[in-house]
Amino acid sequence: MASLCCRSKNQERNGTSKSKGRSFIGQIVPNTSNASGGSYEVDDFAAKALTGKLTTVFLPMVFIIVFVIGLPSNAMALWVFFFRTKKKHPAVIYMANLALADLLFVVWFPLKISYHVNGNNWLFGEGLCKVLVAFFYGNMYCSILFMTCLSVQRYWVIVNPIVHSRKKSEIALGISLAIWILILLGTIPLYLVNQTTYISHLNITTCHDVLPENVLAHDLFSYFLSLAIGLFLFPALLTAVAYILMIKTLNASISDINTGKKRKRAIKLIITVLSMYLICFTPSNVLLVVHYLLLKTHGQSYLYVSYITALCLSTLNSCIDPFIYYYISKDFRDNLKNALL
Repeated sequence: MASLCCRSKNQERNGTSKSKGRSFIGQIVPNTSNASGGSYEVDDFAAKALTGKLTTVFLPMVFIIVFVIGLPSNAMALWVFFFRTKKKHPAVIYMANLALADLLFVVWFPLKISYHVNGNNWLFGEGLCKVLVAFFYGNMYCSILFMTCLSVQRYWVIVNPIVHSRKKSEIALGISLAIWILILLGTIPLYLVNQTTYISHLNITTCHDVLPENVLAHDLFSYFLSLAIGLFLFPALLTAVAYILMIKTLNASISDINTGKKRKRAIKLIITVLSMYLICFTPSNVLLVVHYLLLKTHGQSYLYVSYITALCLSTLNSCIDPFIYYYISKDFRDNLKNALL
C-alpha cells in the first residue's frame, strides 16, 4: 500500500511513466491543465466504449432497476431483522449484515446512474468518486463473505443441531464485526489513488474508468489479485463445499414421505442459492484477474468493457438477496407477513 502511494507520487513529479494503468489507459496530454492538474487522452477503443450505448444506456438502466428494487426491499428486510425478529440467531445476524451492506451500497446508485447517463462524466468531485468506488468493491466482497458465513452456518446447524444458541449468536456477531473491519481495511488502497481523470478530447471527467500510466499496474494487479483470491476464490470454494456437504447429508438422512418432500425442497433451494452466488460473482472476478494479467504481460487489454458489464450485472445480487431471505427463512416470512398485514 505504501509502495503504491510513494511510487505513484514520484512518477507524478517526473511526469512520465512506462507502466500501464488500471481500467482504460490514459496518456497525459502535455501543456494542458484543468482542476485536477492535467488532462489525458485515450485510444479509439476506450473512446468508443466511454461514449457508446453500452456504458451510457445499458449500464444505467441496470443500475436504475437495482436501485428501484434494492433500496426498498433491503430497507424492509433490515427493518424486519432489527425490529420484528425476536430471536437473533446466527442466520438472522448474517442476513441482517448482508442487508445492511446492500442498503449502504444502493444508496450511492443515483451518483453512479448520473455518471453514466451524462456520458461517463463525473460531476461530484474526487472524494465522492473514491467513496463510490470503495463502496462498489466493498459491497461485492462483503456480500460474498456474509453469504459464505450463511452457507457454513446452515451446514453446521444440520450437522450439529444441539449447540447453545447464545454462544452461536456471540460468535456470529464477532465474525460479522471482523468482516466489516476486513472490508474497511481492504478498500483503503482505493482511497489512496486518484480515481478521477479528465479526458480532454472527450471533455469528460471519468470516475475509475480511466487511470493514467503512472498508476502502477503491477501494484494494482497485486491488489486486485489479492481481493479476487482472498475474498472471492477461497470463500466461493468454502461455500460450494458447504452446500455440497449439506446436499450429501440431507440425501443420507432417513425420512418419511413428508420429510422427503421438505428435503427435496431444501436441496432445490441450496442449488438455487449456490447458482445465484456463482453467476453473480464469478464472471466479474475472473475477468478482473484476466484483465490485469493482460495489462501486466501485454501492456494492454480489451476486456475492460466485458469486465464492467459483468460487474454491473453482479449488482443484481443486491436486489435478489431480500427474496433469498424470504425463501430460506421461515421466521423472516412470518415476520414480514405480520408486519404487512
